[in-house]
Amino acid sequence: MAIKYRNIPPLRAIKAFEASARHLSFTKAAEELHVTQAAISHQIKNLENITGVPLFKRYNRALKLTFEGRMYLISVRNALEGIEKATRQLKNQDASGTLNISVLPSFATKWLSKRIWKFQQQHNELDVRISAFEWLTDFKKDDCDIAIRYTAEPNYPGLKAELFLEEDVFPVCSKQLYDSYENKLRPEDLLKAKLLHEDFTTEDWHDWFEVAGLSPQRNLRGTRFSHTVTMLESVENHQGFALGRTTLVQDDIDRGLLVAPFDMKLKSQMSYYLVYPESHENDKKLQIIKSWLFDEAEKFQANGNQNLFG
Repeated sequence: MAIKYRNIPPLRAIKAFEASARHLSFTKAAEELHVTQAAISHQIKNLENITGVPLFKRYNRALKLTFEGRMYLISVRNALEGIEKATRQLKNQDASGTLNISVLPSFATKWLSKRIWKFQQQHNELDVRISAFEWLTDFKKDDCDIAIRYTAEPNYPGLKAELFLEEDVFPVCSKQLYDSYENKLRPEDLLKAKLLHEDFTTEDWHDWFEVAGLSPQRNLRGTRFSHTVTMLESVENHQGFALGRTTLVQDDIDRGLLVAPFDMKLKSQMSYYLVYPESHENDKKLQIIKSWLFDEAEKFQANGNQNLFG
């Protein structure tokens, strides 16, 4: 027996209602949906005529959902999320198209960009788009499949976070600067050396000197940087010592651009996590990129302990 959906209102009216309820404003809903306020008002009135109940209380400069409107909104959102999920699964069924990855600029420059070519060789059915921004991805608004986030405590409601890469923190310098000490560089020499500092970090030079059993002066001087990559460029140009983080410096150590002169290190409070909406967990594109990223992380970490300190 065929099912007849006689009580389903027009999708335009449903979208107008959801946007108006979210903003509690016909004007903002109209701006979001790129229609006039009159069109939104007409769609809401049409929906109220179909349902037979008022969905909003209208005031001179305010809009409020009625009790029936709040209950209806819950069902409408569940239905729209179901349609969105089913459509996304159809789009991702053949695991083709564009794979969108959101990362911090430093991670994109120092780690991901040096490896993503291998993924492209293995999966030429997928194009990759790397969005490198300081701010966090909003999965509800941005076209993003997976984000790699750097945090101490992953707490993202509605999102799943899987531990990806952990880091150690230790001094690094250029090979030229290291050689200038003629293999006699000692941890205490750094107390008088030019130190480079990174802002907005959980570990600093005082933490490392404590691990090394040294007591530096309270205010350590030196150049400060707001971006890690800029600081590491200065290190490569022989401008001083900096605290390097495994993920961002190991490749340059392997290439001989940087040297880690001491085996004293401290564990970073921050780690990298793979983050994505829980509802996307079975998407084929997501499964493919996750599998590849974890394989690369395992190889990277296995190589790190062998070649890190010289």
